[in-house]
Amino acid sequence: MIKMDSVVISKTIHRTLKTARLFDVFWERWLVHGLDENDLQGARSDIHSLEGWYTTWSKLAEDKEKRGRELEVLQNYREAEKNYRQAALYYILNYWIDPSYSDAKMGWYQKSLDFMRKADSLSDTTTVYQKLLLKNHIICSGRIRVPKNQKGVIIIVNPIDSTKEELYLYEKDFLQKGFITMSFDGPGQGETFMVNGVIGTRARWENFIHQVIDHAKKTYPHLPIYLFGTSLAASWVLYGSSNKNVDKVVAVSPAVELERMNMPSYFMKRMECSCIVDDKDEEETERSIPKFDDIKYRAPVLVFYGSQDMMITKNEFSRLYENISSEKWLVEYKEEGHVCNHKLKEIRDIACSWFSGEFNMKEEQ
Repeated sequence: MIKMDSVVISKTIHRTLKTARLFDVFWERWLVHGLDENDLQGARSDIHSLEGWYTTWSKLAEDKEKRGRELEVLQNYREAEKNYRQAALYYILNYWIDPSYSDAKMGWYQKSLDFMRKADSLSDTTTVYQKLLLKNHIICSGRIRVPKNQKGVIIIVNPIDSTKEELYLYEKDFLQKGFITMSFDGPGQGETFMVNGVIGTRARWENFIHQVIDHAKKTYPHLPIYLFGTSLAASWVLYGSSNKNVDKVVAVSPAVELERMNMPSYFMKRMECSCIVDDKDEEETERSIPKFDDIKYRAPVLVFYGSQDMMITKNEFSRLYENISSEKWLVEYKEEGHVCNHKLKEIRDIACSWFSGEFNMKEEQ
C-alpha cells in the first residue's frame, strides 16, 4: 500500500473539487456512465467542500435506493434495477473523491458493491462473481455477465481510476448484442486495491491482462475473445492484442507514455495513491503503463480518437498509431475530446458490429 502525506492528499482533493466546480468537461465521464443530469445540476452548488460532496451524493444515492424499493413493490424490476445501479454509481463518486486508502473509502465502496449486486439480482442476465489469482498470491475480483445467446466474450478493461462497477452501461450494450462481459478490478482498482491492498505496477498489469484473457478462453473455449478499453485501459488493450487467444481489440483514445501526455496535475497525484507513476527500473516499481515499443501486436485493432483531445495531442497519437504493426483501422471524430465521451454509445455499437463481423472496416474505408 502506498502511503502519501496527508497534506498532499488534502491538496489533491481540493484541486479535484475545484475542477469539478469550474469545468463542465469534468462531469462528462460520470454523465456517460449513468449520472442523471438533473441530479448533477441540483448537486453542483453543494459540492464545494469534501463534506458537501459526501453529503450530496449519499443523499442522492439514498433517493435512488428509495425509488428502487418502490419500483420493486410495483414489480417494475427493470426500472428498479436502473435505480439501484445509479445508487451504486453515486456511492462510487464518494469512493472516488479521496484517492488514498481509508476505512471511510472502503465503506463507500462497500455500499456501491451492495447496490450493484442488488441490481444484479433483479436482472434477467446471469451475473457470476469470481476471483483470479495472479503471481505472488495477488487476488483480483471480477464480475462476469452472461446473456442467453452468446456470440463472444468482451473483456472490459477498466480505466486506471475506475472500478468494475462503474462501467455497467458498457455491460448493458454488449449484453444486448449477445456478448458475455468480463470485467475485473486490476492492480490498484476497486476490490483489488481496497480489499487486497494491491497497487498497480507494469509487471502486475501485464500479468493481470494475460490472466484475464486466459481465464476467458478456459471458461469459454469455443467463443472468440475481444478486448475493449478507453484511455489508459485502451493502452493495456493494445498490450493485450499480443495474446494468441485474442481475436480483435477496440482501443478508445489510448494513452501514451505519461511524460508525453498533458495529464492534469491533480489526476497525476490521484494516480500516485494506487499505482506507480515514477520512472524506476525495479520490477515492482515500474510505471503502470505498457512499454509500447515492446508490444508484439497480433490481433486486429480498431482505434477511436477525438481530434480535440487535449491530453493526447494529434502528433503523439499518430506516433502511437503508426507503430501498431497488426491489421488496424482508425475512426476519428473531429469534434470529440479525450475518450470521445459524446460518441461512446455509438462506439460501443460499432465495436459490437465489428466484433461480430457485421461491420467490415475494409468496405467502409
